[in-house]
Amino acid sequence: MTVASFFADLYESLTVSDVHAEAPPAEPEAEEPAQEKEEEAEAEEEEEEEPEDPMPALLEECEKTAACAPAKHHFDECVERVTAAADDENAKGPKEDCVEEFFHLMHCTTQCAAPKLFAKLK
Repeated sequence: MTVASFFADLYESLTVSDVHAEAPPAEPEAEEPAQEKEEEAEAEEEEEEEPEDPMPALLEECEKTAACAPAKHHFDECVERVTAAADDENAKGPKEDCVEEFFHLMHCTTQCAAPKLFAKLK
């Protein structure tokens, strides 16, 4: 391969060329059964219902337990502090977030909910 052919191939690969496609032959008789198949497929999709995820309900239930009450309390206090600091225009100092408190709360609730979830899934 010469240098000139290399650059010619490179140029051809990077340029955009016109694409030409042929239209499929029109068959009016074939359209009606296809429409029926699409309608049947849509009807089947409507009949199939998505099962409900039990995890959010279990997490809410576990947030209210005595084991997770301290984590929930710390998270709620942090949210109030951050919201108050965001509303105060004269607030100085480092900006706080509640990521750590959120992760503690989520750890507690998922530890509580996991056994219940797997019992329901069996």
